[in-house]
Amino acid sequence: GYGFLSEREAFPRALEAAGIACIGPNPAAIAVMGAKIESKRAAPKARVSTVRGYLGVIEDDKHAVRIADEIGYPVMIKASAGGGGKGMRIAHSTSEVAEGFNLAKAEAKASFGDDRVFVEKFIVDPRHIEIQVLGDKHGNVVYLGERECSIQRRNQKVIEEAPSPLLDEATRRKMGEQAVALAKAVNYDSAGTVEFVAGQDKSFYFLEMNTRLQVEHPVTELVTGIDLVEQMIRVAAGEKLAIAQKDVTLTGWAVESRLYAEDPFRNFLPSIGRLVKYRPPAEASKDGITIRNDTGVQEGGEISIHYDPMIAKLVTHAPSRAAAIEAQATALDSFYVDGIRHNIPFLSALMHHPRWREGRLSTGFIAEEFPKGFAVRVPEGEVARRIAAVGAAIDHVLGERKRQISGQMGGRVVQRERRRAVWLDRQEIQLEVGREGEAIAVRFIDAEGKAGNSHLLASPWKPGDPVWQGSIDGHFVAVQARPIPNGIRLAHQGVEVPVYVWTETEATSARLMPVTTA
Repeated sequence: GYGFLSEREAFPRALEAAGIACIGPNPAAIAVMGAKIESKRAAPKARVSTVRGYLGVIEDDKHAVRIADEIGYPVMIKASAGGGGKGMRIAHSTSEVAEGFNLAKAEAKASFGDDRVFVEKFIVDPRHIEIQVLGDKHGNVVYLGERECSIQRRNQKVIEEAPSPLLDEATRRKMGEQAVALAKAVNYDSAGTVEFVAGQDKSFYFLEMNTRLQVEHPVTELVTGIDLVEQMIRVAAGEKLAIAQKDVTLTGWAVESRLYAEDPFRNFLPSIGRLVKYRPPAEASKDGITIRNDTGVQEGGEISIHYDPMIAKLVTHAPSRAAAIEAQATALDSFYVDGIRHNIPFLSALMHHPRWREGRLSTGFIAEEFPKGFAVRVPEGEVARRIAAVGAAIDHVLGERKRQISGQMGGRVVQRERRRAVWLDRQEIQLEVGREGEAIAVRFIDAEGKAGNSHLLASPWKPGDPVWQGSIDGHFVAVQARPIPNGIRLAHQGVEVPVYVWTETEATSARLMPVTTA
């Protein structure tokens, strides 16, 4: 079961009646854990730490205010049948509770056909950490480490990783054992996730249980080496788990980015239409780095309004967190999508964000770091030089091809001028460019007009390729390239900019041209 059928006990019951095995947990476990109120009642009985809250049926907004006053502010009002951030409101005062209660109730009714809501204490500056559990029909349950899913926008996860940079071995074991206790208490079988809200001090409280395979399951698969879908099929067929808790080890680090069909430059408005080009990075596993892309779309397909805007999940695995982030950043730069707007520039920018790299996360990360939304980044420093160098190299290859056109005036060798003025929009970078064997050499010119050291760019790029992939001084770089009138639009590390490569004569004229404004 997936989508709205993934946590409906009626679905596996109907399958059972029809003599079909459901690859998922038994209906009784879904009944208790699929509804958030029931799961909150089951948790304390299994000795799982929970947040203070009221789990009864709330009659009206006045009743909700009385409960919130008792618990203490801020509080969270949540739909019992909710998911994906729907039917959820945070309230900091009495007036916000009354309003939030009515809004959450209406949204829950519209989204899930169930208007029950509950109120609980909201942990300030929280982190979202979840434990993957796996059970069989013989009473065995193991936990497969944790995932950190704190990078969220409107309560919808954007980036997930395993393990979490917050946890130590002792906290991981405590959370894992509580998750297993809860799963055993409801006779849980198949794969499931016990979600916790964690404080920065490593305190943690039960949030809810997801009785299904989650979007972010690949990060767990990559750090444990266990194929969760295979295990779910084996459990559904009645097999005993072949894995004991002592067999579970976490190796390396995995990071997953969710690619959404939405425009980050227009407050993440959904973007629909045809995938004119869809070229994900090549899936590979070498030098300790794994790149995996889970997707359900293909080039020429259509993104419609009727389904979730997710188009792919890009996952990278490496020996360390820094290496997994670096691999993810490069893979995002290589991911070429045209025809719709998408959030790759935003994901790229996140990968290079210093706070994300340091692991100082909370569920408020995006709201705090991008308070005015996401805007086009201006190329600066090293990134600007890299884009300029790639632009000059692309222009050089295009120039070489032009000189192979037949019927040109023969009898004399054309010597190309090496000096170029590269414009990143209106920002000018002076450099020299020329062929050196198989590579292209670029030398930047300083304020005094002196050329610096050579930077060697090696790439098999040919005109028409959507991504320039190659190395600059031995470091792998990927830059997206789209042709525009008189130039190319290059995208790299969340920066997207029109690039024009002029000769000295052309630049002299270009500098005199007035800037057209829309």
